[in-house]
Amino acid sequence: MMNNGRSKFTVRFTPFTTYKRFNNETDQLFLHYEEEKERHTSTTHGITALEAALNVTNAIQGMFLVSLPYSVYHGGYWSLLALIVVAWICTYTGQILISCLYEPSPSTGLLMKVRHSYVDIAETVWGKRFGGRILFIAQNIELLMTCILYLVLCGELLAGSFPQFQIPVRYWICLSCLFTLPYSFIRSLRLVSRFSAGNAVVHLIINMIIIIYCLTQASMWDWSKIQLRINIASFPTSLGIIVFSYTSQIFLPTLEDNMRYPHQFNAMLVLSHVIAAVFKTGFALIGFLTWQEQTSEVITNNLPTQQLRIVINLTLAIKALLSYPLPYFAACELILPKFSLSNEMTTWKTILARIILILSTLIMAL
Repeated sequence: MMNNGRSKFTVRFTPFTTYKRFNNETDQLFLHYEEEKERHTSTTHGITALEAALNVTNAIQGMFLVSLPYSVYHGGYWSLLALIVVAWICTYTGQILISCLYEPSPSTGLLMKVRHSYVDIAETVWGKRFGGRILFIAQNIELLMTCILYLVLCGELLAGSFPQFQIPVRYWICLSCLFTLPYSFIRSLRLVSRFSAGNAVVHLIINMIIIIYCLTQASMWDWSKIQLRINIASFPTSLGIIVFSYTSQIFLPTLEDNMRYPHQFNAMLVLSHVIAAVFKTGFALIGFLTWQEQTSEVITNNLPTQQLRIVINLTLAIKALLSYPLPYFAACELILPKFSLSNEMTTWKTILARIILILSTLIMAL
C-alpha cells in the first residue's frame, strides 16, 4: 500500500509488540509488502537485521563499558542486578517507542506505519507548532552532544597516551576531527553499519585484552568484597553509569525505518540487549574482582604497565572514531531535510552541509 509516495505495511502487535502472522490473505499482503520493500531497499541500501544489531551494539556496548566495574564497586550485587533489569527496561521501552510509529487501519484494524520519527510522534501528541519543534531540538542536542563526547574522549585518550609531547588536548581533538571528515560522504545506514562492525571488532580486542589480564589474576579474587547492602550516597552514581551505557533509543526510529525487513526489529532488539546484558554483567564482575577497592573510574587506569595502558587508550580512541558515524548520520537524517537536502545525495551542497555539521561538533568540543 502506498500513500503520498511513502510505503506503509500491515502488521499486528501483541501487548509486547511482537509481530504475528494471520490468515492467508493477510500473509499474502505481508509477503507482497516484503517483496516490494526488498526491491525498494535494494536501491536505498536497506539494512539487514544483523546490520541493525551491529548499530545497536555500537550504541549499548560503548565507551562506558570500562566504567562498569566501578559501578560494582559502589553498588555491589545491586549494580549487577541493575545491568540486567535496565537492559530489559530499555528493550521494552524501545519496542513501545517504535510501536508509536504505527496506527490501526480504519478499514482492517491492523497496524500500519504512519510515522517515521519521534518528531512525528510529538507532532501528533502535542501539535506541530510546539511538540515537533521541541523534540526536534532535543533530539539533535542529544545526537550532537554524543558526537562531541566522542571527539573529547578521543582527544583525552590521545593526550593521555603521549604526555611526553606536552600537546594540549584541544590540538588532539582537532587531529581527531580530521579523521571524521570522510564521514561527510556517508549516504546510507548500510555504510554506517560497516563502521559499527569495525567498532565491534575493536571493542572485542579491548575487552579480550582486559579479560585475559583479569583471568590471570583470578587467584586474587575475593567475592566477599562485593557489597550486598545499598549505599544510598553512591548507588545513584552506579545506576547512572549503567543506564547511560544502555541508551540506544535515540537511534531506533532511524534503524527501524531503514531495515529491509522491519518485522525483524523486535527480535533484533531483544537479542542485542540480551547479549549486552550477559557480557556487561560478566565484564563488570571480573573487573571489580580483579582490582576490588582499587578499582578506578576507568579500569584502563588500573592496568599494570604504561605500555599496556597506551595500547588500550589508542584502541579506545579508534573505537570513539568508529562510534562517531551513527549519531552523526542520525543527526543528518533530521537536519538536512529542513534545508531541502537529501541525506542520500552527494551534491556539493549536501557535502558542505555535512562538513559544517562536523565542524560545529569540533567547535563545541573545544
